[in-house]
Amino acid sequence: MSMIRDLRAVVRPSRVSLRKDSGPYDTTRSPAATSAVVDCAVYRDGRRVPTDAPLTPHEAVRVARRDGGFVWIGLHEPTEAEFAGIASEFGLHPLAVEDAVQAHQRPKLERYDDSLFTVFKTIHYVEHDRLDANSEVVESGEVMCFTGRDFFITVRHGGKGSLRTLRHRLQDDPELLAKGPSAVLHAIADHVVDGYIAVADAVQDDIDEVETDVFSPGRKGSPRGSDAGRIYQLKREVLEFKRAVSPLMRPMQLLSERPMRLIDPDIQKYFRDVADHLARVQEQVLGFDELLNSILQANLAQASVAQNEDMRKITSWAAIIAVPTMVCGVYGMNFDHMPELHWRYGYPAIMGITVVICLGIHRTLKRNGWL
Repeated sequence: MSMIRDLRAVVRPSRVSLRKDSGPYDTTRSPAATSAVVDCAVYRDGRRVPTDAPLTPHEAVRVARRDGGFVWIGLHEPTEAEFAGIASEFGLHPLAVEDAVQAHQRPKLERYDDSLFTVFKTIHYVEHDRLDANSEVVESGEVMCFTGRDFFITVRHGGKGSLRTLRHRLQDDPELLAKGPSAVLHAIADHVVDGYIAVADAVQDDIDEVETDVFSPGRKGSPRGSDAGRIYQLKREVLEFKRAVSPLMRPMQLLSERPMRLIDPDIQKYFRDVADHLARVQEQVLGFDELLNSILQANLAQASVAQNEDMRKITSWAAIIAVPTMVCGVYGMNFDHMPELHWRYGYPAIMGITVVICLGIHRTLKRNGWL
């Protein structure tokens, strides 16, 4: 049980991004490589079985079945032909194989006779100097996991979400790997959910930035309503985040609450911790959506109020200008019998009266807040 107590210490450091590009267990496929298999290894008593050359999946299965242990095969975006041999070797269900190859699946857990098929959506935060209407905030990928008694297969889609660092860390803890494929499944679930937590914190910063900009008084150089595009783009990114988080709740509840033949009872307890963290992230994401709705409504209301203020000012000046326009219209009719036209003081009198009326209207409108 002491090994189990150290489980969190093993997988939690995955929140820190390590930039090791090579090592004794390098799983990065060379750009020139044509195989979808990025790593294939046999683990016996929690330790990687050393080999003179990289094992093929068929060789790994033969070694595991001969000497004991389990096989962990990692693949990246395999084609149907590339995955067919592995699927046949382990007796994977055709429906699960189809989902793993085609990708674009929602998070789920499916149980077959001798295996579990789990789909996780990975979320990566896209760094940007400033959020605008075209900024990409989150980027998603997928990790499909096949869990059996003596094998564990991961199929990854997308350029992000490499499991290389996680595999290194697990290999450094033989006592944990000795628990078998279910320990690897928990580590991946915990790794994915920890990624959600980090992304949620970063998205929170973006939302705080937009909220500050929307409610900052007296901003200059920014057209009214220009934040609406930024808010709507952020809402779209949050929606993509929610599509990864919300559907995963049910699979985590099943893994943490329902006994399963392929999940070690000691490991199952720790799925509860993952489910708890996932629930917290889900609450954050739902809160993001509601907060963005409120910010968007406030932004549109501000734009509407500003437009109303502009219309009141335009109307006020139009009312003031209407006075000299009316006077000029009256005295521009060219009637012969207009006494003021031949009065020596007619012009200054009319101009003075016009100015006084305009000033009176201006003062009244300003006092009422229209100017």
